[in-house]
Amino acid sequence: GVGAGGDMPNWMTFLISDVPLYLIAMPVAVVLMGKSTVIETRKFNMKPGMFFKLLLMCLPMMWVGSMVGSMLSLALSDGEATNRVADLAMQTNIWNVVFLVILGPIFEEWMFRKQLIDHTRKYGEKTAILLSGLAFGLFHMNLFQFFYAFLLGVMFGYIYMRTSKLRYSTAMHMIINFNGGVLAPWILTRVDLDQLDKVSQAAENGNVAAMEQWASQNATGLAIMLVYFLLYGAVILAGFVLLIRNFRKAEFYIAPEELPRGVRAKTVYGNVGMVTFIVLTVLLTAISLFL
Repeated sequence: GVGAGGDMPNWMTFLISDVPLYLIAMPVAVVLMGKSTVIETRKFNMKPGMFFKLLLMCLPMMWVGSMVGSMLSLALSDGEATNRVADLAMQTNIWNVVFLVILGPIFEEWMFRKQLIDHTRKYGEKTAILLSGLAFGLFHMNLFQFFYAFLLGVMFGYIYMRTSKLRYSTAMHMIINFNGGVLAPWILTRVDLDQLDKVSQAAENGNVAAMEQWASQNATGLAIMLVYFLLYGAVILAGFVLLIRNFRKAEFYIAPEELPRGVRAKTVYGNVGMVTFIVLTVLLTAISLFL
Protein backbone atom coordinates (compact mmCIF):
# COMPACT_ATOMS: atom_id res chain seq x y z
CA GLY A 1 0.00 0.00 0.00
CA VAL A 2 1.27 3.44 -0.88
CA GLY A 3 0.09 6.88 0.01
CA ALA A 4 0.95 10.11 -1.68
CA GLY A 5 2.30 12.73 0.63
CA GLY A 6 1.79 16.40 -0.16
CA ASP A 7 3.82 17.66 -3.11
CA MET A 8 6.28 14.77 -2.97
CA PRO A 9 6.93 13.33 -6.47
CA ASN A 10 5.40 9.89 -6.88
CA TRP A 11 8.73 8.14 -7.50
CA MET A 12 9.86 9.25 -4.04
CA THR A 13 6.56 8.15 -2.48
CA PHE A 14 6.94 4.72 -4.09
CA LEU A 15 10.57 4.52 -2.96
CA ILE A 16 9.83 5.42 0.67
CA SER A 17 6.82 3.11 1.00
CA ASP A 18 7.76 0.12 -1.18
CA VAL A 19 11.51 -0.40 -0.79
CA PRO A 20 11.37 -1.19 2.98
CA LEU A 21 8.51 -3.61 2.32
CA TYR A 22 10.10 -5.38 -0.63
CA LEU A 23 13.74 -5.44 0.48
CA ILE A 24 13.39 -5.76 4.27
CA ALA A 25 9.94 -6.91 5.42
CA MET A 26 9.40 -9.59 2.77
CA PRO A 27 12.83 -11.28 3.13
CA VAL A 28 12.42 -11.27 6.94
CA ALA A 29 8.99 -12.89 6.57
CA VAL A 30 10.45 -15.61 4.32
CA VAL A 31 13.19 -16.33 6.86
CA LEU A 32 10.57 -16.67 9.60
CA MET A 33 8.54 -19.04 7.42
CA GLY A 34 11.63 -21.08 6.62
CA LYS A 35 10.96 -23.51 9.46
CA SER A 36 7.86 -24.79 7.66
CA THR A 37 8.63 -27.47 5.08
CA VAL A 38 7.60 -26.98 1.46
CA ILE A 39 6.07 -29.93 -0.39
CA GLU A 40 7.03 -30.61 -3.98
CA THR A 41 4.15 -30.11 -6.44
CA ARG A 42 3.61 -30.80 -10.11
CA LYS A 43 3.59 -27.76 -12.38
CA PHE A 44 0.88 -27.30 -14.99
CA ASN A 45 0.61 -24.97 -17.98
CA MET A 46 -2.46 -22.80 -18.54
CA LYS A 47 -3.94 -22.42 -22.01
CA PRO A 48 -4.40 -18.82 -23.28
CA GLY A 49 -8.18 -19.25 -23.37
CA MET A 50 -8.31 -20.22 -19.70
CA PHE A 51 -5.96 -17.37 -18.79
CA PHE A 52 -8.24 -14.83 -20.50
CA LYS A 53 -11.34 -16.39 -18.93
CA LEU A 54 -9.89 -16.18 -15.40
CA LEU A 55 -8.66 -12.63 -16.05
CA LEU A 56 -12.20 -11.59 -16.99
CA MET A 57 -13.47 -13.20 -13.77
CA CYS A 58 -11.03 -11.04 -11.78
CA LEU A 59 -12.57 -7.77 -13.02
CA PRO A 60 -16.03 -7.97 -11.37
CA MET A 61 -14.36 -9.16 -8.15
CA MET A 62 -12.17 -6.08 -8.25
CA TRP A 63 -15.09 -3.78 -9.11
CA VAL A 64 -17.30 -5.06 -6.27
CA GLY A 65 -14.40 -4.98 -3.80
CA SER A 66 -13.50 -1.44 -4.84
CA MET A 67 -17.10 -0.26 -4.39
CA VAL A 68 -17.35 -1.83 -0.92
CA GLY A 69 -13.98 -0.40 0.14
CA SER A 70 -14.85 3.10 -1.09
CA MET A 71 -18.29 3.16 0.53
CA LEU A 72 -16.98 1.83 3.84
CA SER A 73 -14.03 4.24 3.86
CA LEU A 74 -16.30 7.22 3.28
CA ALA A 75 -18.88 6.00 5.81
CA LEU A 76 -16.33 5.47 8.58
CA SER A 77 -14.66 8.84 7.97
CA ASP A 78 -17.86 10.88 7.45
CA GLY A 79 -16.84 11.43 3.84
CA GLU A 80 -13.42 12.82 4.72
CA ALA A 81 -11.24 9.90 3.57
CA THR A 82 -9.29 10.27 0.34
CA ASN A 83 -8.00 7.45 -1.82
CA ARG A 84 -4.31 8.36 -1.83
CA VAL A 85 -3.44 5.43 -4.09
CA ALA A 86 -5.84 6.70 -6.74
CA ASP A 87 -4.37 10.19 -6.36
CA LEU A 88 -0.89 8.73 -6.79
CA ALA A 89 -1.93 6.79 -9.89
CA MET A 90 -3.24 10.01 -11.46
CA GLN A 91 0.34 11.33 -11.57
CA THR A 92 0.83 9.59 -14.88
CA ASN A 93 4.51 9.02 -15.60
CA ILE A 94 7.06 6.24 -16.04
CA TRP A 95 7.29 5.55 -12.30
CA ASN A 96 3.74 4.19 -12.26
CA VAL A 97 4.88 1.64 -14.83
CA VAL A 98 8.07 0.78 -12.92
CA PHE A 99 6.50 0.39 -9.46
CA LEU A 100 2.82 -0.42 -10.08
CA VAL A 101 3.06 -2.52 -13.23
CA ILE A 102 6.45 -4.26 -12.94
CA LEU A 103 8.04 -4.31 -9.47
CA GLY A 104 4.85 -4.44 -7.38
CA PRO A 105 3.33 -7.54 -9.05
CA ILE A 106 6.68 -9.39 -9.16
CA PHE A 107 7.51 -8.89 -5.47
CA GLU A 108 3.94 -9.30 -4.22
CA GLU A 109 3.23 -12.48 -6.19
CA TRP A 110 6.56 -13.94 -5.08
CA MET A 111 5.67 -13.21 -1.46
CA PHE A 112 1.91 -13.82 -1.18
CA ARG A 113 1.52 -16.62 -3.67
CA LYS A 114 4.82 -18.51 -3.96
CA GLN A 115 6.25 -18.11 -0.47
CA LEU A 116 3.06 -18.03 1.57
CA ILE A 117 1.18 -20.72 -0.33
CA ASP A 118 4.24 -22.97 -0.74
CA HIS A 119 4.74 -22.93 3.05
CA THR A 120 1.08 -23.44 3.98
CA ARG A 121 -0.53 -25.53 1.23
CA LYS A 122 0.30 -28.76 3.10
CA TYR A 123 -2.21 -27.70 5.79
CA GLY A 124 -5.06 -27.41 3.28
CA GLU A 125 -5.54 -25.76 -0.12
CA LYS A 126 -8.52 -23.58 0.88
CA THR A 127 -6.73 -22.59 4.09
CA ALA A 128 -3.60 -21.53 2.18
CA ILE A 129 -5.58 -19.60 -0.47
CA LEU A 130 -7.67 -17.69 2.08
CA LEU A 131 -4.57 -16.89 4.12
CA SER A 132 -2.82 -15.62 1.00
CA GLY A 133 -5.81 -13.43 0.09
CA LEU A 134 -6.21 -12.02 3.60
CA ALA A 135 -2.49 -11.26 3.99
CA PHE A 136 -2.45 -9.63 0.54
CA GLY A 137 -5.45 -7.46 1.39
CA LEU A 138 -4.10 -6.38 4.78
CA PHE A 139 -0.66 -5.71 3.29
CA HIS A 140 -2.08 -2.78 1.31
CA MET A 141 -2.93 -1.04 4.61
CA ASN A 142 -5.65 0.94 2.87
CA LEU A 143 -9.39 0.31 3.32
CA PHE A 144 -10.09 1.56 -0.19
CA GLN A 145 -7.97 -1.34 -1.48
CA PHE A 146 -8.53 -4.06 1.13
CA PHE A 147 -11.62 -5.79 -0.25
CA TYR A 148 -10.62 -5.91 -3.90
CA ALA A 149 -7.05 -6.90 -2.98
CA PHE A 150 -8.44 -9.71 -0.80
CA LEU A 151 -10.70 -11.02 -3.58
CA LEU A 152 -7.97 -10.77 -6.20
CA GLY A 153 -5.56 -12.44 -3.78
CA VAL A 154 -7.97 -15.38 -3.44
CA MET A 155 -8.26 -15.70 -7.24
CA PHE A 156 -4.50 -15.38 -7.76
CA GLY A 157 -3.97 -17.91 -4.97
CA TYR A 158 -6.28 -20.41 -6.66
CA ILE A 159 -4.51 -19.92 -9.99
CA TYR A 160 -1.12 -20.49 -8.37
CA MET A 161 -2.42 -23.49 -6.43
CA ARG A 162 -3.66 -25.21 -9.59
CA THR A 163 -0.61 -24.44 -11.76
CA SER A 164 2.29 -24.07 -9.27
CA LYS A 165 3.64 -21.50 -11.73
CA LEU A 166 3.97 -17.88 -10.69
CA ARG A 167 3.92 -16.47 -14.23
CA TYR A 168 0.13 -16.58 -14.61
CA SER A 169 -0.92 -14.70 -11.47
CA THR A 170 1.97 -12.26 -11.98
CA ALA A 171 0.87 -11.53 -15.56
CA MET A 172 -2.75 -10.98 -14.43
CA HIS A 173 -1.55 -8.75 -11.60
CA MET A 174 0.49 -6.69 -14.09
CA ILE A 175 -2.44 -6.34 -16.52
CA ILE A 176 -4.83 -5.23 -13.77
CA ASN A 177 -2.31 -2.75 -12.33
CA PHE A 178 -1.58 -1.41 -15.82
CA ASN A 179 -5.28 -0.74 -16.34
CA GLY A 180 -5.78 0.90 -12.95
CA GLY A 181 -2.43 2.66 -12.62
CA VAL A 182 -1.63 3.70 -16.20
CA LEU A 183 -4.43 3.26 -18.77
CA ALA A 184 -7.46 4.53 -16.80
CA PRO A 185 -5.62 7.59 -15.37
CA TRP A 186 -4.30 8.43 -18.85
CA ILE A 187 -7.83 8.30 -20.28
CA LEU A 188 -9.21 10.46 -17.46
CA THR A 189 -6.51 13.09 -18.09
CA ARG A 190 -7.64 13.36 -21.73
CA VAL A 191 -10.62 15.32 -20.40
CA ASP A 192 -10.32 18.61 -18.49
CA LEU A 193 -12.38 17.55 -15.46
CA ASP A 194 -11.34 20.59 -13.39
CA GLN A 195 -12.76 22.92 -16.02
CA LEU A 196 -15.93 20.79 -16.21
CA ASP A 197 -16.92 21.85 -12.67
CA LYS A 198 -16.65 25.52 -13.62
CA VAL A 199 -18.59 25.24 -16.90
CA SER A 200 -21.27 23.11 -15.19
CA GLN A 201 -21.86 25.91 -12.70
CA ALA A 202 -21.88 28.41 -15.54
CA ALA A 203 -24.45 26.29 -17.43
CA GLU A 204 -26.67 26.21 -14.35
CA ASN A 205 -26.56 30.01 -14.36
CA GLY A 206 -27.66 30.10 -17.99
CA ASN A 207 -24.27 30.20 -19.76
CA VAL A 208 -24.79 27.21 -22.05
CA ALA A 209 -22.16 28.46 -24.49
CA ALA A 210 -19.38 27.73 -21.97
CA MET A 211 -20.50 24.11 -21.73
CA GLU A 212 -20.69 23.78 -25.51
CA GLN A 213 -17.20 25.24 -25.88
CA TRP A 214 -15.84 22.82 -23.24
CA ALA A 215 -17.50 19.86 -24.98
CA SER A 216 -16.01 20.82 -28.36
CA GLN A 217 -12.53 21.26 -26.84
CA ASN A 218 -12.72 17.87 -25.10
CA ALA A 219 -14.56 15.97 -27.85
CA THR A 220 -11.73 13.52 -28.56
CA GLY A 221 -11.09 12.83 -24.88
CA LEU A 222 -14.81 12.32 -24.22
CA ALA A 223 -15.05 9.87 -27.11
CA ILE A 224 -12.05 7.88 -25.82
CA MET A 225 -13.51 7.89 -22.29
CA LEU A 226 -16.93 6.74 -23.53
CA VAL A 227 -15.45 3.84 -25.51
CA TYR A 228 -13.26 2.82 -22.58
CA PHE A 229 -16.09 2.77 -20.03
CA LEU A 230 -18.43 0.95 -22.40
CA LEU A 231 -15.79 -1.73 -23.02
CA TYR A 232 -14.93 -1.91 -19.31
CA GLY A 233 -18.59 -2.30 -18.40
CA ALA A 234 -18.97 -5.05 -21.00
CA VAL A 235 -15.98 -7.07 -19.72
CA ILE A 236 -17.15 -6.68 -16.10
CA LEU A 237 -20.58 -8.02 -17.10
CA ALA A 238 -18.94 -10.89 -18.99
CA GLY A 239 -16.79 -11.59 -15.93
CA PHE A 240 -19.89 -11.75 -13.69
CA VAL A 241 -21.49 -14.29 -16.03
CA LEU A 242 -18.31 -16.41 -16.06
CA LEU A 243 -18.04 -16.24 -12.25
CA ILE A 244 -21.61 -17.42 -11.77
CA ARG A 245 -21.22 -20.23 -14.31
CA ASN A 246 -17.84 -21.45 -13.07
CA PHE A 247 -17.91 -20.81 -9.31
CA ARG A 248 -18.82 -24.39 -8.43
CA LYS A 249 -16.25 -25.84 -10.84
CA ALA A 250 -13.30 -24.88 -8.63
CA GLU A 251 -11.24 -27.94 -7.68
CA PHE A 252 -9.57 -28.52 -4.32
CA TYR A 253 -7.57 -31.53 -3.19
CA ILE A 254 -6.82 -32.99 0.24
CA ALA A 255 -3.43 -31.79 1.52
CA PRO A 256 -0.86 -34.04 3.32
CA GLU A 257 -1.43 -32.37 6.71
CA GLU A 258 -4.99 -31.11 6.15
CA LEU A 259 -6.22 -29.25 9.22
CA PRO A 260 -9.61 -30.35 10.57
CA ARG A 261 -12.37 -27.74 10.34
CA GLY A 262 -12.59 -27.08 14.06
CA VAL A 263 -8.98 -25.98 14.43
CA ARG A 264 -8.17 -24.28 11.09
CA ALA A 265 -8.92 -20.68 12.08
CA LYS A 266 -7.23 -20.94 15.47
CA THR A 267 -4.12 -22.61 14.04
CA VAL A 268 -3.70 -20.30 11.04
CA TYR A 269 -4.83 -16.96 12.44
CA GLY A 270 -4.33 -17.44 16.18
CA ASN A 271 -0.55 -17.81 16.21
CA VAL A 272 1.65 -14.98 17.49
CA GLY A 273 3.08 -14.03 14.09
CA MET A 274 -0.29 -13.78 12.33
CA VAL A 275 -1.94 -11.95 15.23
CA THR A 276 0.91 -9.42 15.21
CA PHE A 277 0.65 -8.95 11.44
CA ILE A 278 -3.14 -8.48 11.59
CA VAL A 279 -3.00 -6.01 14.49
CA LEU A 280 -0.24 -3.91 12.88
CA THR A 281 -1.80 -3.78 9.42
CA VAL A 282 -5.30 -3.04 10.77
CA LEU A 283 -3.86 -0.25 12.94
CA LEU A 284 -1.97 1.27 9.99
CA THR A 285 -5.10 0.94 7.82
CA ALA A 286 -7.12 2.85 10.42
CA ILE A 287 -4.44 5.54 10.65
CA SER A 288 -4.36 5.98 6.86
CA LEU A 289 -8.16 6.31 6.86
CA PHE A 290 -8.21 9.30 9.17
CA LEU A 291 -5.04 11.12 8.13
